[in-house]
Amino acid sequence: MCRHLGYLGPERTLHSLIYEGEHSLETQSYAPRMTQGAILNADGYGVGWYQDGEAVRFRRAQPIWTDQSFREVAGAVRASCAVAALRSATVGFPVDESCAQPFRAGPWLFSHNGKVEGYGGVESKLRELAGDVAEVPDARAPVDSAPLFALAVRNWREGAALGEGLAAVVAAITALAPGRYNLLASDGTSLAATTWGDSLFVREGGDAVRIASEPLDGDPAWRRVPDRSLVTAGPAAGVRISPL
Repeated sequence: MCRHLGYLGPERTLHSLIYEGEHSLETQSYAPRMTQGAILNADGYGVGWYQDGEAVRFRRAQPIWTDQSFREVAGAVRASCAVAALRSATVGFPVDESCAQPFRAGPWLFSHNGKVEGYGGVESKLRELAGDVAEVPDARAPVDSAPLFALAVRNWREGAALGEGLAAVVAAITALAPGRYNLLASDGTSLAATTWGDSLFVREGGDAVRIASEPLDGDPAWRRVPDRSLVTAGPAAGVRISPL
């Protein structure tokens, strides 16, 4: 169910991040190897990156392999920090661009790979925990990931570090409902991700860090992140993995 990718390092094209490698993110849209419960990730995609310090996005509600125009544009866009996501829509939620991730608020980009089990029974409580984020359009998207994002934004605005904010979201939602909660976020200078019920891998090398649902190639440098972990990556502290 869904796949995502985070990158932090020397500037490179979006094309190289998304399309290169024998198990590239694009390949994972139609031939994922480690996904839970989904054969295709064809219900939309999105890419977020930073331009002059501001988070910008490109999202569509179509399979990424059908969008030849984006393939061309991706070769002309360079980024040193990016988040990309493929969507496999959970039954009951629309295939709509508003549900494609990453979501965005200020400097933050956010992706959720997973689902909230029994969402209808906990949605109101989740939105209560998130508080008033009416000025964040993505927090109102008609999908279970939206209130998780809203809660993360609240945590960050209240001073939580990027990883701390995600860890607090996982703690809050797992106290309410079972599910899969692999979250990924960036703020333009660092990455953070959680594993809770689905696969996640990290690769370091050449002053770059990649965090991905699946290895993008056969390089043995890819490390599997244990389930129920928090990953943080930044220019000063490097990559850290700690239990949730």
